[in-house]
Amino acid sequence: MTAAFHHIPVLLDSVIGALSEAGGSRFLDGTLGGAGHASALLRATGPDSILIGIDRDPSARAAAALRLAEFGDRVFIRAGRYADMSTLAADHAPFDGILLDIGVSSPQLDHPERGFSLRSDGPLDMRMDPTTGESAAELLDQLDEDALTTILRDYGEEPRAKRIARAILAGRPWQGTLALADAVAKASGYRNSRTHPATRTFQALRIAVNDELRQLERGLDAAIALLAPRGRLAVISFHSLEDRLVKQRFRTLAAVGTPRDEYGHPRIPAQVRLITRKPIRGAKQEPHNPRSRSASLRIVERLG
Repeated sequence: MTAAFHHIPVLLDSVIGALSEAGGSRFLDGTLGGAGHASALLRATGPDSILIGIDRDPSARAAAALRLAEFGDRVFIRAGRYADMSTLAADHAPFDGILLDIGVSSPQLDHPERGFSLRSDGPLDMRMDPTTGESAAELLDQLDEDALTTILRDYGEEPRAKRIARAILAGRPWQGTLALADAVAKASGYRNSRTHPATRTFQALRIAVNDELRQLERGLDAAIALLAPRGRLAVISFHSLEDRLVKQRFRTLAAVGTPRDEYGHPRIPAQVRLITRKPIRGAKQEPHNPRSRSASLRIVERLG
């Protein structure tokens, strides 16, 4: 699997331009993956730059190590979650640029044995790190109807969450991805959908299994704390839940829309400057890259 862990990094030019524009030599990629962004950033920033790469997927780390071998001791790869970057990367802080490319990667989707795919059969796993934690199958074995409905509604924004939850629970235990996807499709009642009827359900389960939204909240705050003055944080998200969370956190840190005093100054001091007031959309910037279709990039710069 290692050799095949490769995909075209989304919004590459926009990311590299934003993180290298202000100069600097210390960078952190909190979602290293196959190191597409990381290798381009190291090439763009000169021989004195270094990069810390974090990923919880062992296959991703192995592939990244091969791809980044040419950069020698300029690269430090750490195992773990980007939400824990304060511990994993503190020895090289502060950073001039930090990247978070949120969500599942193409190689994870393309390998049925990882359990993310709803079009190729594989074990119902969905863990970013397959060596730890509960799989999606194990999670489904424990949930009641109310809990599963909440997951499908909140994490998948699935309007037919209750009927789908009932069908899933009625078919337990689940082992394979295709069987679950077929059951969800039948229960949903969707016809002629542009996407597979189980897409939102699989998204919701993946988010729950990997605790993705809480990891994102923690990761955003940790990243801001690790930035040097004028350092930049770039975040790529792929669905509305993530993008909305990033947008709201960035606006809060930038004191946008916060109460003001009698002099018109925000009562909460701004910690960042918004580089992108509206997201850079992958569908517009990179129509040739299928994975970019739903990508949104937001960037902030730390003040002081």
